Parts: sequence; structure tokens; C-alpha cells
Amino acid sequence: MEEPMGRRFGIGYALAPKKQASFVQVSLINLAKERGIDLIKIDLEKPLIDQGPFDCILHKIYSPSWKQQLSDYAVKNPNVPIIDSPNAIERLHNRISMLEVVTDINFECEKVSFGIPKQIVVYDAKAVKELNLEGEGLKLPVIAKPLVADGSAKSHKMSLVFNKDGLSKLKPPVVLQEFVNHGGVIFKVYVVGDYVKCVKRKSLPDVNEEKLGSSEGSLSFSQVSNLNSVERADDKYYSMMDLEDEKTELPPISFLVNIASGLRGAMGLRLFNFDLIRDVRIGNRYLVIDINYFPGYAKMPCYERVLTDFFWDVLNNNDDNKMDLNLQSSNMGTCEMEVRKLVSNSECEEDDGATNLPVSPIKREEKESSIQV
Repeated sequence: MEEPMGRRFGIGYALAPKKQASFVQVSLINLAKERGIDLIKIDLEKPLIDQGPFDCILHKIYSPSWKQQLSDYAVKNPNVPIIDSPNAIERLHNRISMLEVVTDINFECEKVSFGIPKQIVVYDAKAVKELNLEGEGLKLPVIAKPLVADGSAKSHKMSLVFNKDGLSKLKPPVVLQEFVNHGGVIFKVYVVGDYVKCVKRKSLPDVNEEKLGSSEGSLSFSQVSNLNSVERADDKYYSMMDLEDEKTELPPISFLVNIASGLRGAMGLRLFNFDLIRDVRIGNRYLVIDINYFPGYAKMPCYERVLTDFFWDVLNNNDDNKMDLNLQSSNMGTCEMEVRKLVSNSECEEDDGATNLPVSPIKREEKESSIQV
């Protein structure tokens, strides 16, 4: 897979400072150079149209002006791949529309099923106080997540809510997601083009009825797989939950590849990861609980090689038709679809810090896909 003699490629990247520091490491830069690929920082203080030339653009910047710059650049340079489309990325900024795409996937699988947790969105404080969880098909505990998922620290502030007192303290707009006991393990599945890698991470411990009755209103955390020292107090519970734990079996790789391929085609994205949990009540049932665009790939083993191979394929047009492979939503297998309309009392109030994000007050229509063959 050596590059042609004398031919070099330039990939322009536009990333926030923190993202750039974690992703564009010297090891990645050097490996890419060996393959004839130069990673070039885009100057965000200058018009994109005046920079380059680039053979590809890699970005994770969210703003209307940047979106317009990408559009203008694409018109002038129609053959330059942009990874990825801002319109496709925006779907992941809303935690309801984010998971709806999972229900569009249909493929044949053996002995394994998947879906999404039951969830509703509440747009105002009055609706929270008057909320009848059981009437909406939910029961305590629930995970409370900000509706907006823009990658900011605020969007990662979540809580495990144990009772009505905890519910009353939530600040809408908020998504209430069914909490499913999953053995304290979450599977993070990284997708880079057609490459799929699954790793195990520690997660929230299971909640039993006894703990539910004695717990405070809620437990705050940043990410399910990134608990702080206080929330990880039960070290004995987690002693066997590290990456070397051989007791926790990974999901079947063919199953993960099918989900990843389905998501890739349905979303039109090539760089993302999704979080998967295994329902302890039904050992062969998995739930997709979150999808993130352009995640922290530096945490993934051998990320430099994986990303460099991906860049090479994109630049040499080896990636052109892969978006359509195995992604046809055909009549393979069976799929039971449950549709529940969950409507809050009012429209969405603006959430400070996220007013520029295109989060539409979509109708709360949840479709839980259960594929079983």
C-alpha cells in the first residue's frame, strides 16, 4: 500500500484546540507522512476558500459561518472530500434524532437482538413536575441527559435519577432515558470508514430495588464510561471490570460490523462511535445508548495506523462506494417496531450555550427495533 513516488496528498484539518491536541499527535503526523500524506492545519482566522489546495478536509467545528465556508469550498472544489457533511453531523446534536437512526437498520443476525432504550424528552420545568413516568412507559431509575449533544462539557453532564425529588431538580430541555442494568460494562464501538473496533469500559453499576429505595434523588456523572472517584466508590465491584477482564465477553464482531455499517449508511458519516450495553435481563439483547461524531480516537489501540489507512483509502478513491455496501434496508430477517408518541407540555425553551445549534423540537416518536432471527 505504498504511495506512488513523488505524489503527496494534503489533508486540511479544522479542529478545536483540545481536539487537535488529542488527535493530531506526532505519531499520527509521522505515520501519515510515510504514506505521502501531509496533515495541514487550517487557519480559522482566514477564509477557507483562500487556503489550500487540499486533497481532503477533516473537521469538527460547529458554527453557521464554518458550515457556510465548507459549502462555498465544496462548490469551488467539488472533487475534494469533506469528512464529514455538516448536515449529517447535525443529526447527532439532538439526542432523540440521534438514536432514531438505529431503528432504521435492518439486517439478518443470529441469536442476537438490538434496539434503543425507551426515552422521552421534556421541554419545560412544569412538564417535569407533572410527569407521569409510568404513563410514558418508563420507571425509575432513569438517565437524564441534556437534549443538546454538541460535545461541550455541559452536554456531557448527566445524572442517574432515583426518585421524584431527583426529577424535580432537572433543568429542561432534558431527555429521560430508561436505565437498564448492564453489568457495569459499556462497549464503545469505534468506526473509521469500514473499520470497526470494540473496547470495554467501566460503566454505572447495576441498581437493585434495595439501593433504589435508599438512594438520594440523583447521582451526577459526566459520561457513563468516565466516572469520577466519588462515583467509583465501589472498587470491589469494578475490580474485575478493567480492559483485561476476560469474564466480560465482547459482542459478536459480525453483529457489531452490521450495526456499524447500517449506521454509517443511514447517517452518511464515516467517523463516529456508538455506545452499546448488554441487557442483563436478556443476555443476547443489546441497546445503543449514544452515538458520537469524531470521538476520541487516540484512546483506540493503534489509532494512527487505522486513521492513516482510512485517509489513504479516501484519497485514492478506495472509499467511494463503500457507503452503499450491506446497507440496503431489505426484507432480511424480522423487525418488530414499537411506535410510541411521547409529547411534552410545551415547546422547547432555549438552552444557554446551545442556541446556535439546529436542534428542532421534533415529535417524540420512538421506534424500538428488535431484530431477532
